[in-house]
Amino acid sequence: MATLWLVGMMGSGKSTVGPVVAEKCGLGFVDLDSEIERTRRKSIEALFTDGEFREAESAQLRSVAGAAAVVACGGGAVLDTDNRSLMRDSGCVVWLQAPPEILAERIASGSGRPLLGDDAAADLTRLSAERTAAYGESAHVAVDAAGDPGEVAERVVEAWTTWS
Repeated sequence: MATLWLVGMMGSGKSTVGPVVAEKCGLGFVDLDSEIERTRRKSIEALFTDGEFREAESAQLRSVAGAAAVVACGGGAVLDTDNRSLMRDSGCVVWLQAPPEILAERIASGSGRPLLGDDAAADLTRLSAERTAAYGESAHVAVDAAGDPGEVAERVVEAWTTWS
């Protein structure tokens, strides 16, 4: 069975849209960051501080690859070449795209997000520019995620149906 991987910047809606898509498609749902926190018994912030996050992310990604599930990946999961290959080879990778100003609105202050400082909008603009190539290389399809979560979910379902 193939996995439906949702990738995109923080605030793009992966964790919000993912459960809706999973229900519509009759699949399970996995929020990769939540699973990392559960299995490692540390917050994402602590894992970043300790330098353990990217390793934990790759291990968790490998553990769900091929599952009949919608997986909401962390924003930086695509930065690792092996992660990109694994996701592409084990399912459909859907890139949720939204402009940095919308991402900033959605995540508000950025509290609890270790890659964001005092100016979340500027940080998101920078991170988005740094990651665009990796998202593009990873994705089988890109979906506009700037709208209502229900509409975005419908676009993802359509992309999944077309892909599979």
